[in-house]
Order: sequence, then C-alpha cells, then structure tokens
Amino acid sequence: MQDDARYLKRKVTAGSLDVHPTEKALVVHYEVEASILGEGGGHMLGERKEGQKIIRVKSLSPSTDVGALAKKVVEECKLIPSSRLPQVEQLLYYLQNRKSSPVEGKMEKKEKRTVKPRELTPFDGMELNEEASITKVDEYVELLYEGIPEKIRGSALILQLARNPDNLEELLHNEAALGALARVLREDWKQSVELATIIIYIFFCFSSFSQFHGVVSHYKIGALCMSVVEHELKRHDVWREELRKKTKACESAPENGSLRRDQDKALRKYQGLLAKQEQLLRVSLYLLLNLAEDTRTELKMRNKNIVGLLVKVLERDDEELLVLVVSFLKKLSIFLENKNDMAEVDTVEQLARLVPCDHEDLLNLTLRLLLNLSFDSGLRAKMVEVGLLPKLTALLGDENNRQVAMRILYHISIDDRFKGMFVYTDCIPQLMQMLYEHSEDDIEAEIISICINLAANKRNAQLMCEGNGLKMLMKRALKMKDCLLMKMIRNISQHDGPTKPLFIDYVGDLAAEIRAEEEEVWVLECLGTLANLTIPDLDWELVLKEYNLVPYLKDRLKPGSAEDDLILEVVIMIGTVSMDDACAAMLAKSGIIPALIELLNAQQEDDEFVCQIVYVFYQMVFHQATRDVIIKDTQAPAYLIDLMHDKNAEIRKVCDNTLDIIAEYDDEWGRKIQSEKFRFHNNQWLDMVESRQADEAEPYLYDNDNDRTDLFYSADGITPADGSVSPDFFSDLQPQNGDLHHTGDGSDVFDQTSSSPGRPATAYGFRPDEQPFYQYS
Repeated sequence: MQDDARYLKRKVTAGSLDVHPTEKALVVHYEVEASILGEGGGHMLGERKEGQKIIRVKSLSPSTDVGALAKKVVEECKLIPSSRLPQVEQLLYYLQNRKSSPVEGKMEKKEKRTVKPRELTPFDGMELNEEASITKVDEYVELLYEGIPEKIRGSALILQLARNPDNLEELLHNEAALGALARVLREDWKQSVELATIIIYIFFCFSSFSQFHGVVSHYKIGALCMSVVEHELKRHDVWREELRKKTKACESAPENGSLRRDQDKALRKYQGLLAKQEQLLRVSLYLLLNLAEDTRTELKMRNKNIVGLLVKVLERDDEELLVLVVSFLKKLSIFLENKNDMAEVDTVEQLARLVPCDHEDLLNLTLRLLLNLSFDSGLRAKMVEVGLLPKLTALLGDENNRQVAMRILYHISIDDRFKGMFVYTDCIPQLMQMLYEHSEDDIEAEIISICINLAANKRNAQLMCEGNGLKMLMKRALKMKDCLLMKMIRNISQHDGPTKPLFIDYVGDLAAEIRAEEEEVWVLECLGTLANLTIPDLDWELVLKEYNLVPYLKDRLKPGSAEDDLILEVVIMIGTVSMDDACAAMLAKSGIIPALIELLNAQQEDDEFVCQIVYVFYQMVFHQATRDVIIKDTQAPAYLIDLMHDKNAEIRKVCDNTLDIIAEYDDEWGRKIQSEKFRFHNNQWLDMVESRQADEAEPYLYDNDNDRTDLFYSADGITPADGSVSPDFFSDLQPQNGDLHHTGDGSDVFDQTSSSPGRPATAYGFRPDEQPFYQYS
C-alpha cells in the first residue's frame, strides 16, 4: 500500500458554496484531481472529476443561533476552509428566513405522514420448523378436519403462504381452503386462542388489499371478529376479578405462604393469558380497521357498538395494541354519530392517561383524536375536567406535538368557561415567549389565535402585560401593522383594573393610525382599542384636536361610508370621548348629533347600532353643556320615546336612563314621556284584563295603579338646576317597561363615578339580542 501511495496523488479543491434550492441544506461544490506519478515524481497520467456534497441542517429554525451553527458546519466539513465562515453564516441566515417552497412543503408533509399502526408480525406460537408450499395447500386443508393441534398446524402453514401477497390470488380461488378456514373459525374460536388468532390473521392478509374485501365479507369474518372482541373483553373482566380476589385474600393474610404462592401463580397465569388475548385482539381489530374503509361496513360496526368495545380496550397497557385502537377511534371520530357515541362513554378519561407517554406514535395519535373530539363543547369540558389542560400546555415545548396540542388548546380557549383556567398553567408565558421569538412576519396562526381568545379574560390580560409584555406587543403590532396582534391588544384594553392605565402611553400612536388612507381592518382594531380606554384622567379633547379626529369620525358616520363594523366602532368611540364635557361640547358643535340620528334611521333594525347611538345621546344629556342641544335643537328625545319599549333589554335600559334625565330638565318632554309611559302601561293592563277574562278557570287579578310609582314624575325641586346630578341619582328608580330582570344589586351600569365605565357592552362577536354561538351543556 505504501508503494502505491508513492505513485498516486489525490488533490481535493473546494469550489463554490450555495444553498439547496428546495431543502434546508448547503451545497458544497468541489473538484478531485487524481494523478499517477512516475518513479522520478514526474506527472504521467491525471484525471479531474467534479462533485458536490449536501450538508443538511434540519435543526435550523427561527430561534437557531446561526453563528454557532456556522462554526459547527465549518468544523465538521473538511471541504469548507475556516476563511469561508462568514459566507457560511450568511447562507444559513438566508435559509433561516427563506419562505418554504411548495416542494419543500410537500417533503415536510411527507415526513409528517399520518401515523399508522405497525404491520403485524408473526405472533408467539405461530413459528413452525417446516416451510409451507403452495402446491401442498390441499394437504393443509385436510389438517383442518383433525383435532385442535392439527388445525393449528394446518392453519399456520396456510398463514405462511398468505403472508406472501403473491400467493393471495391463488388462495382466493381455492374456495375449499377459505371455506374450511371460515368454518373452523366459527366453530372452534372459543376453544383455542392460538387457532382463532392464526385464522383471523389469514383473513387479515386478504383485508390488507381493498380488492379482496369482498371475500372477507362473503365469509362474514368481520361480524365474527366483532363477536370475538366482545367475548374476549368479557373474559378479561372475569380474569381480572379472579386475580383481584386472590390478591385481596393474600393481603388479608400476608403471613400465609400458600395464599402468596396461589396469588403469584394466578398472576403469572393472568399475564400469559393476557399476552395471548392481546395478540388476538390486535389482529381482529386490525382486520376490522381495514374493512372500515367502506363507510357502509363501518356503519354496521357502529350498530354493533364498535366504539364501546374500542374504548374498553383503551384500558390495556400494550402500546402496539393502543396505537391500533386509537387509530381506529380517530378514523371513526370524523363522523358525528361516532363522536356522539364516544361522548357517551369514558373516551376522554381513557385518553387522558396516555398524555403524555413515551411512545411517540401513540402520543401523536392520541392528540389527533383529542383534536377531533375537541370540536364538541361537551367533550372540551370533559378534557378540562380530567386535567388535560396542564398536560397539553406542557407539550408546547415538544416540537413534534406542539402544533396539535396548540390546536386543542385553541378550541378550549374558545369557551369563556375555561379561559380563566389558563391562569393556573404556564401557557400564557410560553405563548408570549413564542410571540417574542418568532420573526416579525412569521407568527403561527394558532399562537395568535389562542392569545386573542385568552386576552378576553381579565386575569389572562394582566399576565400578558406583565413585564414589558404590552410594550412588546404594541411595538410589533404598530411596526408590522398586524391586525391580529392589534385584535389581541384590543381585547386586553377592554378590561378595567391595572391594565387599562398602561395604554395611556400609546394613545397617540393609536390615534395617529386612524386615517382614511389606512386599511379599514387595521383602523377598526386601532379605533376599537382607543374606544375601550375609558380612563378618567385621559384628555380626549387634546387627542381629538391634535390628531384632527373629529372630521374623520363625522365622515365615517354616513351610512355606507365604510363597513358596518367600522361605523359601529366610530359610534362607540364617540360614546367614549363624550364622557368628557369639553369633548361632548366639541362634538355637538361639529354637527355629529344630526349625523347620528341619520345613522339611527338607516340602522334601526340593528340593535347594536341603536344601543350605542342611544348611549351617545345619554352622554350628551348628562353634560349640561350639550343637554340643551340634544333637547331643544334635535329630535333625539322623540326617537328615544319610540325606543322606550324596544324588545331589546339593553336598549330599553339605556333609553330609560336617558329619558329620566330629559324629563328632569324639560317639563314639556317630561309630560310627553309620562304620557307615553302611562299609555303603554294602560295598554298592558287592558291586555292583561282581556286575557284573564278569556281564561275562566283563573280568578281575576287586579293591580293597584297607585303602587306604580314609575308612572308618575314629581321631581320638581329635587334635582339641582346646575346639572351636577350624578347618574347615581337615577339608579334607585323603579324598573320600567317590565324590565324586571335588571333589578338585583341596585348598581347602575351608567354610573360614571364607579370604577366600571357606563358604556354598554359591545356585541364584538354577537348581537346583544342573540344567543351566543356556542351552546354549553
């Protein structure tokens, strides 16, 4: 070898360095020059050959330290000299920020393929010393007419043949063999677990191919497998009860050696029986899973309670069997009827014990099944009840299962009942960390969606704002004009308490974004955030003047000038700033009240618009500076009288409070309001009397009008003329217009002196007179 080395010379020259077009990889080009030297060292013969080496960097992610990775690449690849470290670092940085190509996306999907149960392998007890031959099938069939040992041997030899797909076609045409196997299975499956396992395995080999499903169905093997599974589960219950009795007897007399030996013997017997039974269950369920490709066959299984049987098998500990069962349940769960069946049994409770687990495929399948079930609000409640929330939160750090866990958490975060429970996990700190670490234009939809939902809870919002949380969110949202991030901020801003004053620093930044040239969706979120800031110390007059917002607000009040959501947010914003005397006066002088009345006419069918416009009127009559404008210069009181008896409770409440103030300060309108109230209650009285007369079985009931203090106004001399009355004065009035459900704590939601602002809650997702989208059981 040393002599050869003297006459051979090999030289490797590094060439260009580039990124792979589709994968996360570097491509190193190089040239190999091989020379044959003579005895004197002279060049005799040479050859050059170009090559390339691909260095895959699968670990590269947005949070990877590119500098450290570049050093590692240069150290481990001898083709790259250390002088090219800056170039390697630059290429890795490019790869880190490169958008995934369609090809790369397909490859990633291929890598994240659906997890399937592992193919069946020969079970214990099936091994034979002889090798089966397709020419001797008839001999093997004859063994099926002998005793159990011969039947096991004959069927095991046929199984050897069936495990080779090339033999299935020929076995298919041998009706005598298949008929004999089906007959033996029907007659003897209870006598021998080994025999049943082997024969079902033979038919499983056929079921692996869709074109052979007909022959499996012809011999009714599927129905037989259902019976086998059901019977075996009952046998297992009996074994377990016997073992429990022996264990209890042993524990009651621990010094009795005979009982101890009996218990040990029973345990070994149970474990042996369990191992064989799980082999039989696995092959039977796998065959049924294959047959369930046909939805009609799946429906037949459902009618025979396949879901209940599978959930019962979830109690086992064999991981391969559990992978199969969870796969089967996941397939079934896409149909509503099967999902409902799973809700009736303890599916979620059984799955909860599998999260987390060491078996990667089992964990992934379990999470995917839970994701399918989490679309049901009742099952979501069950997941929280069995303690899955902290377990799912812990999986956010698991790269392989994070996305599925995050989607389940998103579904749980939809329910208002469970938002507050996230406080007791480390979910919110993890989500905020993910938001911080993600590149500015690459935030996963699941992360921001959960954050938006959770920010609707007051305690969650406080956690999000801890440290520099709000500063980071606001800085990123304003820089990227990210509407989803601003929606999250908007949700945070709606809560009273320590979080709301934090927004004072950002009022100017938000107001600067409210311009006609900005996108409506972005302006909507910024305006919604500002409208939530009912902070007493905030000088709204200065904000409106400095950023010239009054013309924008007035223009947007015109019906059809923008999307309804944006117009509504403008009305809410006007209601918020009108809490300030000076702002209310400025808005009244600008002619906004007639514009609001015009909008009220256009949107009179939309309760949310009506409610918020009436609240603006309430604010205007509350302030002395604008009270005369509303009462004497507009027709607002007439509209309010028309809305006194609206079917929507919130509108009635705001209307009543506004009319109360008008009645106190204007005698003429006070008489009109009193007359309308009397007319309405009189009609109610007449309707009641007529209905009582129609029902002869019920005695007449008479009311005393003198007890109805809300029908009369006698406030002369009670209310100060300078307008200093607080809305607290009106909180003690009797409920009006049948609005009995508003009585309770006696507090007034329009009390501007309280810590809670008086603005009515906005729909922000559903109208006040509609039921929430999610119905909770």
